[in-house]
Formats: sequence, C-alpha cells, structure tokens
Amino acid sequence: MSIYFVAGGARSGKSRKGEELALTLSGASKPIFIATAEAVDDEMTKRIQKHQNDRGDAFSLVEEPKNLSKALKEIDTHATVLVDCLTLWLSNNMMGEGSDSNESVIAAARARKGATIFISNEVGEGIVPMHPVSREFRDLSGIMNQQFAQAAEKVYFMKFGIAQELK
Repeated sequence: MSIYFVAGGARSGKSRKGEELALTLSGASKPIFIATAEAVDDEMTKRIQKHQNDRGDAFSLVEEPKNLSKALKEIDTHATVLVDCLTLWLSNNMMGEGSDSNESVIAAARARKGATIFISNEVGEGIVPMHPVSREFRDLSGIMNQQFAQAAEKVYFMKFGIAQELK
C-alpha cells in the first residue's frame, strides 16, 4: 500500500506529475487510469480528449465518476493506479446520487498492494464564492484534500508545472 497525493491549481501540471509517478512506479506493468470526468458538455469533452491524447496508450482506462472505492477494490491489487481527479469525483457525488466517502476510498486504497496516486485541485486559495453550493464545495474539497494528504506517504503541490514535495 502506497498512497501518493498530487494537488494544485488549474493547469498546474498535476496530471502530468501523476502520470510520471504512475509510469515510474508501475515498472514494466501498464498502470491503470481511473477517470472521474464525465463528458457533460463540449468544453468537458475537449478537456477529456486532450488528456486522452496526452496519455496515449500508456495506461489502461477505467471510467468511474462516482464509486471510486468499488473501482479500487475491483482492480488488480498489485496494479499501479492513477485517479484523476478527486475534485470531479466530489462534484459528481454532490450533484448526483453518489454515496462514496473519502474514508471508504482511502480504506480501499490502503487495502491495495500496488501504489495509488490521487490527483486533486486546490480550490481554497481564491476568493470566497458567492453561491452557497460553491462555498460548500470549496469547504468539502478542502476537507477532502486534508484527509487524502494525511493518508498519503508522499504529497506534492504543483505550481507553474513545478512539483513541491510537501511530505
């Protein structure tokens, strides 16, 4: 069980860092990419396509927008897994019927023998959102990031494409 946590702002290099870690940690095996994004509009479809093009065929893909703990339990326990990203997973669970929890995802990751790398956005460093749901999301995201960072052996914060190792 090795948990890695990579966080940062938009376009900070989080996904690239996570992909580099996954490819390094997986050795000769093909890592598994768990995608939490859903193509709900044209802009998100383009973002997903860009990430897919950047990754190429270096990863096996599992799409799971809501139930990460179930996905982690069903994947080969020895495989290296990259989850991108927790922030979208949180949003999907807030807006949908998902019932997965931070604790259940962390427990599923701890039960695995292979490395699990989680990507998340840092959304709490900006202005206070005006809308109550946006404030709730910001607060839940901050709590989630703290829990995953505490569970991780290694924590990286991305800024301007540069990884700062925090733990």
